[in-house]
Amino acid sequence: MNFPLRWPRTLASQLSLIFLASLVLAHGLSFSLQFYERYESAKSTMLSNLESDVATSIAILDRLPPAEREAWLPRLERQNYRYLLGSGESGTPLHFNNMPIAARSIDDAIGQDYTVTYTDVPGPKKHFQGHLKLTDGTPVIIDVFPSAIPYALWLPVVLLLQLGLLIGCTWLAVRMAIRPLTRLAQAVETLDPNVHTTHLDVSGPTEVAFAAVAFNSMQDRIAAYLKERMQILGAISHDLQTPLTRMKLRVEFMDDSTEKDKLWNDLDEMEHLVREGVAYARSVHGTTETSHRIDLDSFLDSLVFDYQDMGKQVELEGKNAAVVNTRPHALRRVLVNLVDNALNFAGAAEIVVGSETECQLSIKVLDRGPGIAEAELAQVMQPFYRVENSRNRDTGGTGLGLAIAQQLALAIGGSLTLSNRNGGGLCAELKLSALVRA
Repeated sequence: MNFPLRWPRTLASQLSLIFLASLVLAHGLSFSLQFYERYESAKSTMLSNLESDVATSIAILDRLPPAEREAWLPRLERQNYRYLLGSGESGTPLHFNNMPIAARSIDDAIGQDYTVTYTDVPGPKKHFQGHLKLTDGTPVIIDVFPSAIPYALWLPVVLLLQLGLLIGCTWLAVRMAIRPLTRLAQAVETLDPNVHTTHLDVSGPTEVAFAAVAFNSMQDRIAAYLKERMQILGAISHDLQTPLTRMKLRVEFMDDSTEKDKLWNDLDEMEHLVREGVAYARSVHGTTETSHRIDLDSFLDSLVFDYQDMGKQVELEGKNAAVVNTRPHALRRVLVNLVDNALNFAGAAEIVVGSETECQLSIKVLDRGPGIAEAELAQVMQPFYRVENSRNRDTGGTGLGLAIAQQLALAIGGSLTLSNRNGGGLCAELKLSALVRA
């Protein structure tokens, strides 16, 4: 199975790969050069010692009486070579071009005084022998067992420690480089001018601090721009209430007629739209209401009983026995908007309470109305947007109810989502956090 090589997509993996590969290559090159230098130095030392030792040992054997030479052989023996008297073992003659480097060193040491021939001796432990004769004609054999150049056992350990240090430093460097970008990406992802903005920490390197300051300034400008727009909307809506009131007073003095009734209905719609505009402007700014602990079951019972007292078909299902730290008036306004929306389109509403997790509460407002097309579920949260089947203000309203509910849900630390139910109808789900069990 072939696995195609692909360039990593994340910045962290790309930087890690570049840093680690370059550092490992540089470290490998440095280690190779150091190892090669140690190898050449050790080889040169060993060959130099071999030349000196062979020249000295052969000179000693040549000057000793023949009867004492046998006794001296153990004294002259070394780890990788020894001296023998006699003709030695049979083997394959070695030519000058393919002689081991140790044979060349021996030849350099005593080749001017003695004629040395070399044979390659096969066997379990391969070795070669140098044959020569002393001045009295006694045959002497230099039996050499070539071995690898010794190296320090601590070198591989040091290499592994250095590689571990490189990996750790690479991870630390990449983490320091990526962490500000990750924080910035998270801040952009959660950026919402409608809620209280949280400024990024401006500490750290100069470039990171500059980016954090720029992002904080952008947040402030967006929040100020949105606040100004909502202030304009709120001011216009508020100022329209006065002329609308005057117009309604004037209509009161008109004679009863069909035109008077039409004008009165138009003024009621305009007044309702103005009130909704003011409510939306206030909801965008959030609410200055302080948070309180409320018993959720009692709160919902009170809300449902109020609707039932007015003859509305609103039912409550489920008990949670929870105490929630929230803003009661804002939460009530959210649920009222959702229930009113269900009553307008379906004539009945059902409130279902449950727990998503140990720290998250779910309140669903269900109806069996016509529902909303999937493509418009997100758009109906926008101000003044009404679906095609609700263009009539008697059923569709002003298009601000869901927008106000969404803004207030954000203001109390929750979230509002819409979905169509199986079998028809709409499900508006409000999720609240900071749940405390009673």
